[in-house]
Amino acid sequence: MNILLLSCHEILEADEIQLFTELGYKVFSLAGVFQSSNTGILRPKIINFEPDQRLVSIGLQCSKDNIHDELIKWMDMMIVHHVPDWISNNWMNIKKKPVVWRSIGQSTRHIELKLKEYREQGLKIVRYSPKENTIPGYVGEDAMIRFYKDPEEYKDWTGEKKEVITIAQSMNDPTSKYNRARFLNFDLFDKATSGFPRKLYGPGNENSGIEGGILSFEGLKSVLRESRVYLYTGTQPASYTLGMIEAMMTGIPIVAIGPKHANNIFKEQQTYEVYEIIQNGYNGYWSDDVSELKNYITELLNNDEKAKMISENGRKTAIAMFGVKKIREEWKEFFKTIQ
Repeated sequence: MNILLLSCHEILEADEIQLFTELGYKVFSLAGVFQSSNTGILRPKIINFEPDQRLVSIGLQCSKDNIHDELIKWMDMMIVHHVPDWISNNWMNIKKKPVVWRSIGQSTRHIELKLKEYREQGLKIVRYSPKENTIPGYVGEDAMIRFYKDPEEYKDWTGEKKEVITIAQSMNDPTSKYNRARFLNFDLFDKATSGFPRKLYGPGNENSGIEGGILSFEGLKSVLRESRVYLYTGTQPASYTLGMIEAMMTGIPIVAIGPKHANNIFKEQQTYEVYEIIQNGYNGYWSDDVSELKNYITELLNNDEKAKMISENGRKTAIAMFGVKKIREEWKEFFKTIQ
């Protein structure tokens, strides 16, 4: 089967190209980050994947809003990450083939309303969290398949560096128009980590005052292995993020905010899920109270045995929910329903 992928999320794009390739499908990502470059600098190099150069040439003649007829002829299925306009702008040409909308945790009432017409005409929907059914105007699902990570890639936590970290893009750069401080709850991160050794990693945080820099893939894994605590403040309206999975699967103990803060922008939907994944004192900690968050951080920084237990249980939880073997089988079963 030939899969045409339209993605707006380069890390998820790489992950799902890898997984679909492992399942034996041919994948082409139109205008994708990995269409002509697959270096493995920011994420693992995709194994056994080389873009079809004929398709690359055709892809250069079109866009995601106006897909070339030759690509439509080539594909057996189209998968679209999040952007409904790529479906609506091409619908008359693609509707005779299976079209799948894949959620990435950014859906709102507005997105659901855009999907409704095409859902009624046969659009398939794969959700990434069960909490998405709280979105007003929710148009249903054909499958719920979470994001994934490989436990062999994310492992070996030591926690030797007693710092509190988070990794996020443009979490706090007041000089940038792309500053996402409100959506990533930077003020809460700042208050909860004040007084502790701390670092904020990722692009767009250069003027935050606590920036750790931009990480290569190997640097990312190293920081997750060595740091003691990961304070997770969400990315509204996401239920969870790939970054959260990478941290929990590595084993770095997670301290997370609760639903009061994580749903405070999109109050009409209760999509945040991390506080339901975490059992306080077993596989992590969560709270909506800043003083409690600080107490949890203090405990993990000072109590090596407690940190180790949280690490081990958090990793087990991450593998059970997000491990590649589980998610691969779920995609395999979904594809059987539409082939």
